[in-house]
Formats: sequence, structure tokens, C-alpha cells
Amino acid sequence: MSKDAHRSTQLKEEGNSYFQSGNFVGAESLYSKAIIADDTNPSLYTNRAMARLRLGYFDSAISDCDACLKLSGGNMKAYFVLSQCQLAINDYEGALESALQAHRLCAETNDKSLAAVTNQVLRCKKARWDEMEKKRTREGQELEKEVIALMEREREDMVNSCTNDFDRKQVQDEWDQKINLMKETFEKSRKASEQRREVPDWAIDDISFGIMVDPVMTKTGKSYERASIMEHLRRHPTDPLTREPLQPHELRPNLGLKQACEEFLEQNGWAVDW
Repeated sequence: MSKDAHRSTQLKEEGNSYFQSGNFVGAESLYSKAIIADDTNPSLYTNRAMARLRLGYFDSAISDCDACLKLSGGNMKAYFVLSQCQLAINDYEGALESALQAHRLCAETNDKSLAAVTNQVLRCKKARWDEMEKKRTREGQELEKEVIALMEREREDMVNSCTNDFDRKQVQDEWDQKINLMKETFEKSRKASEQRREVPDWAIDDISFGIMVDPVMTKTGKSYERASIMEHLRRHPTDPLTREPLQPHELRPNLGLKQACEEFLEQNGWAVDW
């Protein structure tokens, strides 16, 4: 089938106008026509994926992102939209993986979308942690019920084995104390797991006041979230602390702090929303 790149570009521009005006149905239709005219242009698939994302057509949007990645390899926009779609269908692991891919590409190219992509990484981590917490809570409740039920059956068997009322009363009281102690133990464990800790100062970005995901160091050794310091340097190419000249290439990744922040978020997913 012959390609009509010129016609495809015209349809894409019309689709962009529809998208910007909020007519996502019209935009999706025009992007589809543009793809028919030229199905080798990766950006057409990400544009249609964005329209389908807004329309809630998540599976179709995911297919478009996959098509774009197949054509172009690493594509930040495709990974970013893909992550949003995966999050919408509760594929938390996939969403986080795609968001991290988008973040990596953003950082490599100094793309202006870095702040938005960083926020997507945090949203994915928060959603994944919340789901893990729900599962843990359900499993904990089920375990508590099973343990208490076993103890109650054991109590009943022991009481029934007694030959007189005095022994039955004594065994009943002993097992009641054991069961109450077990319930208190589960309750203390539940409260401890639900207790929120303070966010340590070392994990907080002094520009955005959010948890750092990809910290980098300035020449003075001060660390900032990459998205925040890059945005600052676009406006003012100076160190936020010393006001000395500072260029993006002078920033260095703080791998130790990055790992520490990741470990903190793994154990304190609520902190993403702090």
C-alpha cells in the first residue's frame, strides 16, 4: 500500500486541533485516518493513544503504545502514555516499569516533561504500595480468623475432656486468656503496621518539597530531585543554594541517596502522598 505522508501530516494536524479543543472522539478518528495514510509514523500512534486514554479506551491505547515502541524503539511519550493506561487497568508493576523507562529517557534527553514523568513514577509507586497494603491487610485478617478459630476449637476440645465442673471452669478461663492475648497481639501488630512515620529530611527535595526519586548532586554536594533542579536551571542557571553559575552537565547522580529513598518508599508507600 502506498504511503501518503503529506495527507497523513494534514490529518495529524487536524487531529491535534481537535485534541486541544477537547474533542477526543474527533481527534481519535483523524489520527486513525492519518495512520491509514501512513502507518510508519510512530508519533501518530502515541497521539491516538493519548486520545484513547482520555476516552477510557485503555486496551486500544496500550496497543498503540506498543505499535509506536515497535517502530521507534525507546520512545518517552509512548512509555509515559503506556504507564498511565496500565495504571488505569490496575497493572501496577507494568505501570511502574513503563514510568521508569519514560523517566530514564527524559533524564537522558533533558526533556521538559521530566517533572510530569517524575510525578507519574510516584503515582505508580503509591498505587502499587496501596494494593500491596490491601493484600497484606486481607491476609492478616484471614490469618487472625484462622488462628482464633483453631484456638477456640482447641478450647472446646479441652473443656469437653474435663471430668468435672471445676476443671472445666479452670480450662475455660485459661484458654479465654490465651485467646484474648492472641487478639491483643494481632491488634498491636495491626496498629504498628498502620502507624505513619515522619519523612526524613534527607529524602525531601528542597525545591519541590516532594520525596526524591532521582536525586542529583550539585558541585557543593547538595542533592535535589533531578526534575526540580533541571526546571530551576532552565529559568536560572545558578546553584539554588550558593547562586554560583551551574550548568546541567555539572550535576552528578547521587546513587546512594537514590537507593535509600527507594528503600524508604518500599516500606512507607504513604510517603509518596506526603
